[in-house]
Amino acid sequence: MASDYYDILGLSKSASDSEIKSAYRKLAMKYHPDRNPGDKKAEEKFKEISEAYEVLKDPQKKAAYNQYGHAAFSQGGGGRSSSGFSGFGGGGFSDIFEDMFGMGSENGRRSASSGSDLRYDLSITLEQAFTGDQVEISLTVPSKCESCNGSGANKGSRPQQCSQCGGYGKIRAQQGFFTIERTCASCSGVGEIIGDPCRPCNGQGRVNKKKKLSVNVPAGVDNGTRIRLSGEGEAGARGSTAGDLYIFIDIKDHSLFQRDGKDTFIEVPVSFIDAVLGNSIQVPCIDGTKAKMSLNSGTQSGTRLRMKGKGMPGLRGGSRGDQYVQINVETPVGLSRKQEDLFRQINDLGITKVSPKATRFKKMIE
Repeated sequence: MASDYYDILGLSKSASDSEIKSAYRKLAMKYHPDRNPGDKKAEEKFKEISEAYEVLKDPQKKAAYNQYGHAAFSQGGGGRSSSGFSGFGGGGFSDIFEDMFGMGSENGRRSASSGSDLRYDLSITLEQAFTGDQVEISLTVPSKCESCNGSGANKGSRPQQCSQCGGYGKIRAQQGFFTIERTCASCSGVGEIIGDPCRPCNGQGRVNKKKKLSVNVPAGVDNGTRIRLSGEGEAGARGSTAGDLYIFIDIKDHSLFQRDGKDTFIEVPVSFIDAVLGNSIQVPCIDGTKAKMSLNSGTQSGTRLRMKGKGMPGLRGGSRGDQYVQINVETPVGLSRKQEDLFRQINDLGITKVSPKATRFKKMIE
């Protein structure tokens, strides 16, 4: 990606972690594919925003980017895979530090690259977000090859030490007063060459496998909540450490309720008679119960009432939010002749006092 990550988020290089997080949230909400169905430009913009945030939120990656720009990640990482989840991984920026300062693994030799972190978008209902749930997901991920146990070498054979670097994984070159280390091109820095590669995995030590995982969705999750499954991401090359799997929560639209943080909102149609007389009504709540609510006599359409403690729970415990009920008074339709006669009688008794707004408006336009 050629665009500057700070420009993508509308920030300067001096932006704090909280400013980076805030800018990402606003832009992610604006360009999320669920809010822009079928809009390819919005989808691409969302990918750019996510990529920029994945780098700038991480202190190490951010430092590498600030010093080297996109070149810091030219050897690794990201992008969305064809399996419905995204990769965050790589190790590209760590190669820069190792090449400059010789910061390799034990005995100076760099191990095969760790697996990438992956992303999975999980859609759940608002009820599941309220109660929490155990959800089973199926996905295909690069996993350790069982045939070679992740080594990449065929059965009966073993990887051989790279003759170019002597198993060091790097080639040293003298330039003036300095000794420069570069990753060995022959073994890609692993220090070993596979002469007889495993056929099922073509010497990679990993193959795509479909697996099922159980995800514990805690009560109170909201759109964008991230759940980390350690070691369930992409398998590392030749048996090295696997990456993590990040589950991103997406809550489906509800037929009755809307949500804002811990608060819920519902519109309730009320009969004309209930509104006039101030009768009691039944109001559904997100926890599956119904609450009795008494209306004031003469309740108007658009009136908003608060039900304390009837909203969503907090993600980390604490008190529940509130539920707000908007009253929509329904004008009677399909009246019988007898019912119409009763309303005419009410009208004949005079409506000046019982309909003050309508009366004032008539006088204004006369």
